[in-house]
Amino acid sequence: MIRTSFNDGWQTRTKVNPFAELAGTQAPFRPVTLPHDAMIERERTAPGGEATTEGGAGAYFPGGVYEYRKTFAVPEEYRGKRVLVEFEGVYRDATVHINGNYAGQRPFGYSHFFIDADRFLRFGEDNEIKVEARAHRDSRWYTGAGIYRDTWLLVGEVVRIAPDGVRVTTPDIDGGRAVVEVATRVENDSIAIRTVDVVTEIRDADGSTVASDASKATVLPGEAATVRQRLYVRDPLLWSPDAPTLYAATVTLKDLDAETVTFGIRSLRLDPEYGLRINGRTVKLRGACVHHDNGVLGAATFARAEERRVQLLKAAGFNAIRMSHNPMSKAMLDACDRLGMLVVDEAFDVWTSGKSEFDYSLSFPEWWERDIEAMVAKDYNHPSVVLYSIGNEIPETGTPFGAAWGRRLAEKVRSLDPTRYVTNAVNGMLAVLSELGRLRGQSPQSTDEDTDKGINTLMADAGDMMNAISASGLVTEKTAESFAVLDVAGMNYAEARYALDRDLYPNRIILGTETFPTRIDGNWRLVEQHGHVIGDFTWTGWDYLGEVGIGRPQYLTPSAPRPSYTAPYPYLVAGCGDLDITGHRRPASYYREIVFGLRHEPYIVVRRPEHHGRTWAGTPWAWSDTVATWTWPGFEGEPVTIEVYGDADEVELLVNGRSSGRRLVGRDHRFRAEFETEYEAGELLAIAYRDGIETGRHVVRSATGPVRLCAETDRPVIKTDGGDLAYVSLTLTDPDGTLHTAADRPVRLEVSGTGVLLGFGSADPSTEERFDATERRTYEGRALAVLRPTGPGEIHLLATAADCDPVEVLVVAER
Repeated sequence: MIRTSFNDGWQTRTKVNPFAELAGTQAPFRPVTLPHDAMIERERTAPGGEATTEGGAGAYFPGGVYEYRKTFAVPEEYRGKRVLVEFEGVYRDATVHINGNYAGQRPFGYSHFFIDADRFLRFGEDNEIKVEARAHRDSRWYTGAGIYRDTWLLVGEVVRIAPDGVRVTTPDIDGGRAVVEVATRVENDSIAIRTVDVVTEIRDADGSTVASDASKATVLPGEAATVRQRLYVRDPLLWSPDAPTLYAATVTLKDLDAETVTFGIRSLRLDPEYGLRINGRTVKLRGACVHHDNGVLGAATFARAEERRVQLLKAAGFNAIRMSHNPMSKAMLDACDRLGMLVVDEAFDVWTSGKSEFDYSLSFPEWWERDIEAMVAKDYNHPSVVLYSIGNEIPETGTPFGAAWGRRLAEKVRSLDPTRYVTNAVNGMLAVLSELGRLRGQSPQSTDEDTDKGINTLMADAGDMMNAISASGLVTEKTAESFAVLDVAGMNYAEARYALDRDLYPNRIILGTETFPTRIDGNWRLVEQHGHVIGDFTWTGWDYLGEVGIGRPQYLTPSAPRPSYTAPYPYLVAGCGDLDITGHRRPASYYREIVFGLRHEPYIVVRRPEHHGRTWAGTPWAWSDTVATWTWPGFEGEPVTIEVYGDADEVELLVNGRSSGRRLVGRDHRFRAEFETEYEAGELLAIAYRDGIETGRHVVRSATGPVRLCAETDRPVIKTDGGDLAYVSLTLTDPDGTLHTAADRPVRLEVSGTGVLLGFGSADPSTEERFDATERRTYEGRALAVLRPTGPGEIHLLATAADCDPVEVLVVAER
């Protein structure tokens, strides 16, 4: 089918009750270009404010109902053809009307779906499509709202290739050739028997044809036929994370239709001795759990935003992403294929037992099968996808009925795609929560306070006890069947089971589907030691909106004798990502890179001196309260703690050339050393030694002199289509280019030319500033602006800040 973007020409508004509108209540539509997050534009409110606030889970944004409409021309030549509208994602409870007629709906906010439009269309005239979406207390994180992913118009003949109808597998590979099986679903909506010529060509990355096949297929009226062709690629270049080579398969129905899909030639194997093997080589998953929001853009899903996240995560040492806790966007899957990032794609956060008042559990029994089908159809041709996860921390997994549901979901996935493996991210403590309550004589969810804390809070309150519970006989018994229905036992915060299950279940293969970032050193040692443990996924690789403050720094006080797990308004982010919401690497990221064995230079970070001497009280998701800077004006002569990360035997710290001594570092010392000194501006130098020989050094210098405003775009030339964007980093530095983390100030932007300011923000975890404003205050010397092209030409960005010379950035947008 001919596929064209349907993103332009939309209008939106918050939905108005039609009876209220008749009475004079006005809510005018305004123009908008998709993808669009309606929630990110709303005013955040503290609890007790606007009645529809999503609370800390939703970053204190309000929920609501949002209406979109678009007028589009349908030419007369479309008459007699099939016309579909594809929505890659609408959050949530979407309903679609065309020319006033109900055309379809989708309760789940993360599935792509198709609307059969032709029956409702007026050919040769203008037509109207309306979409409603709603979000209210239906998630444990910030979801955004509205038509937040791409839309497409598909037009084809009555005999055509079905959408998502070309599926490629590589069932047999050796050094000299690869078997490529292409299965094409041909649909016939005519009233006649049709015999079609099906021609398939496979091209390599250079566009050269490396294999082809032709066959005939007879398709009965009102039916579909699957055409299977086996092609042979000589001397194939295999896809892997280190060499993500892609091929293209073009299937043509002569004079009727054509479809091209990309794929990779690679093999997967799995066993408890060698773990996960890709093309015969064992690969340990260095994993990042990632939510779907794009930071300053909210939930809006642009191809460049997704690509940038994958690029930065891979540069930080990750080789795998677990999309948490919903199916990944098509744009991010494409980026993972191109860049060599492995994927665990996850279906659901809930099944039949809800975690929020109005979540997907209300729709799950009726819709789960269609949403599984949509996820697999989306993922099938992507070589980056190695595992499907059927759920996350599903409370039912500790019950017989829950195990039966797990079997049902797992078998559904296998029936659709037997080439990949199935997991489920099981939390052992949650699976037996009701049993624990009875043992104590009361349920841990029996008070309002516990209920308000939510799922992750109960885990963190348990602390180290959680591992003990996960390794208990009770969890062993209650989760046995739920794990048995899987290919890989996904375990959240349960590393105590890794060695235990090697003996209890010698055929069980384990994946740490969610782990505390503060325990990566011990967890990674277990991954390296045990063949049946195939990887570790930290919570989280990239910080996210909502679930506010679970990873924020906290200190004990008489009024707060224990940590809290939801930060008060105006807190905005979870605060637990290796990378912050702008893509800047935080200290935990460099520590993890060292633990993975990917960085051999030491790394210096400094604890905020204003908290020196206080008792730490962060949750297990909270990294130490450190910043990679030696710029602390106002703290001259005050005590300060310095952390140095390294994989050597020992590390020496020099402050302005004076040695503060050597400390043991490396694996046996959790890859970190601490130094106590007094702050004085100048230079910190860390030198790592192994067997007395220097192996690397890291320098951090104080910012001095007048403050400069700098602006730099990630790419000077971008495309006008395909979801391309320009990311402009704004930093405050001294004249030598050293980042000035203590000189934050508002930065104002003016954008002109063929582009618009799509988002502007910082990583400030607690702020009332908006992402759609033209002025934002830097945080630790940084801010980020995102530009969207509106056509070919030049985009000019002018940035100004107090006591700084203005700076300008030029971005060229090309077709």
